[in-house]
Amino acid sequence: MYPPSRKDFISLTLSDPHSHTYNNGKHRRQSCWRKWKQLSRLQRSLILFLLALLLILGLLSYRSITEQWRELANQEDWEELNDRELKPIPAGVNLWLALAAGKVPAPMAGPRLGPAVDPDPVAEPKGPNILILAKPPIKKKTFGYKRGPPSLQKDGNTSDTVGGEKLEQEVAQEEVGGEGEDKEKKIVSWRGAMIEADQATEPPPSANEKEAAAPLALASQVDAIPQKVSTGDTDRLEAVREAFRHAWKGYKDYAWGHDELKPISKSFGEWFSLGLTLIDSMDSMWIMGLTEEFAEAKNWVEKELSFNKNVDVNLFETTIRVLGGLLSCYHLTGDTLFLEKAKDLGSRLMPAFKTPSKIPFSDVNIGKGTAHPPRWTSDSTLAEVTSVQLEFRDLSRLTQEPQYQEVVNEVMKLVHKLPGKYDGLVPMFINTNSGQFTHKGVFTLGARADSYYEYLLKQWIQGGKTEDDLLEDYLQAIEGVKKHLLRQTGPNRLTFIGELSHNRFNPKMDHLVCFLPGTLALGAHNGLPGDHMDLAMQLMETCHQMYKQMETGLSPEIAHFSLQSSDGQDVVVKPADRHNLLRPETVESLFYMYRFTKNPKYRDWGWDILQSFNKYTKVSSGGYTSISNVRDPINPGPRDKMESFFLGETLKYLYLLFSDDMELLSLDKYVFNTEAHPLPIWPSLPK
Repeated sequence: MYPPSRKDFISLTLSDPHSHTYNNGKHRRQSCWRKWKQLSRLQRSLILFLLALLLILGLLSYRSITEQWRELANQEDWEELNDRELKPIPAGVNLWLALAAGKVPAPMAGPRLGPAVDPDPVAEPKGPNILILAKPPIKKKTFGYKRGPPSLQKDGNTSDTVGGEKLEQEVAQEEVGGEGEDKEKKIVSWRGAMIEADQATEPPPSANEKEAAAPLALASQVDAIPQKVSTGDTDRLEAVREAFRHAWKGYKDYAWGHDELKPISKSFGEWFSLGLTLIDSMDSMWIMGLTEEFAEAKNWVEKELSFNKNVDVNLFETTIRVLGGLLSCYHLTGDTLFLEKAKDLGSRLMPAFKTPSKIPFSDVNIGKGTAHPPRWTSDSTLAEVTSVQLEFRDLSRLTQEPQYQEVVNEVMKLVHKLPGKYDGLVPMFINTNSGQFTHKGVFTLGARADSYYEYLLKQWIQGGKTEDDLLEDYLQAIEGVKKHLLRQTGPNRLTFIGELSHNRFNPKMDHLVCFLPGTLALGAHNGLPGDHMDLAMQLMETCHQMYKQMETGLSPEIAHFSLQSSDGQDVVVKPADRHNLLRPETVESLFYMYRFTKNPKYRDWGWDILQSFNKYTKVSSGGYTSISNVRDPINPGPRDKMESFFLGETLKYLYLLFSDDMELLSLDKYVFNTEAHPLPIWPSLPK
């Protein structure tokens, strides 16, 4: 039996209506002081130090805490506005007239609305309002696996097998990694698209989420910048210049010298730390006559651009963007600064070709002079190793140093002789050790294979149409496309290019495939069969419908097509495929189609696309952003990323599309690399 616990004192409380309450608080205070005095001097010093540290941390965090409180207050304000049935302005209602008539709330009613704008009768738009994106609602970040462009440039790139029943899951699993990968921050890339995992497409919003997004739409309308909408070609050219200036302003203000602009957060993103957007867009400035912008970019290249840095770069992306951009600037301006920079970079990329098979590694450290494959595989993407040839061949011709052309020509010779093709169609991966195709049986003209077919034709044209192996491979591949990948939709007989996985057809077409109409037309222009142009026209219509049938007028990253007449619609877009990355492939083909046919409808289609970019992706502070949902014009979901190819390709091709000067980069004198950088066609050798 335990003795009762000892009590040092007794707490006694007396209650009396005419007396005050009594307790033993004084004794407690004395007891605490006694215990404090019993502590050693070191213990007391440590406690006082910790208390002081907590006080300092509290003061430092005070500002962020108050901002969070303010954000909660803003959210409550918006909920109150929603309770009052605040609705976006209906389509067709003139915003300025509605404001004047008091039919919409004043701009300062909501915490996210911009400052009130007095209507200016001179600035009143004469066409549809061009909307500017306001700051998006704050969303909880998720780290699930979400779709990005279908190649991998994370901490390495994977070569997942695609086959059979898993074809529809190909992009979701291969683009961002399998379900078993760690949930760390990832980067995926293809043809210039680089997406962080937390920027990937969100699931389709619920009804409540759409209702909550209404204030964003209203903010966009109130913050709209009225612009004159014109159909004249001169005005269209100026509209493209203005779009470029606006994008450049955002880059200059918030991302100068860095790889990419994040226009919503007014910050920047790095990939290789080489100023990708700046170099990628310089020849666009020259072509558009933006001399001031070109001069400041050239000054950065001269004084700041250095390749002597310890950084891993992707061979393909660096070649098409940076090396291609420098070479095209040299050809357009004659300034040897660009040639010297190109030669420096080219020599630093050469270690990638030091492999057992002569098939290059995907990654190069341009400072250390070492190269390696991704961590998880020894495979390279076929399109990457066969889409650096135009640039390396041009570098050899300019420098009279044959090693650049020799290494890339060797790659094409090896691929030409490889078994595993299917009527000219090639698998998506090739092993750098064995030099053999891997993951055979899967064929696509989309991600990981697209520019292989493009560069077959363009190398043949670049070299003066003398390399018969290239022409043979191209013609055989187009026949394979027509035999195995070409289909028509059930409802309206749209012609499209699908994918094949172990003899199973999938009616899935990446937006990337919309390069093909332009490539087919270019081949027909250079004497290839006339039915190539017929197919180009049919596919051009399909790519146009991928824009036209979307509520925002912008194409999804991936479309599926209905094969049954009873389906009722031609283009079906899955929730994970609804994003738009400001890609250039459709406007690229529109440029080729107009140059060769002079049909004005191609210009009109390009103009519609530019207007949609201005309406749904333009950010008021500068720049344009990719969006998450082309099917939701109320809340398209800005992703806070402007890819460098928007300036380097998309706007360049739009400008050339609207230009009446057919000698401006004549297609009989120049061939464009896959990043829209023009390189000269070599003179034909005398026979």
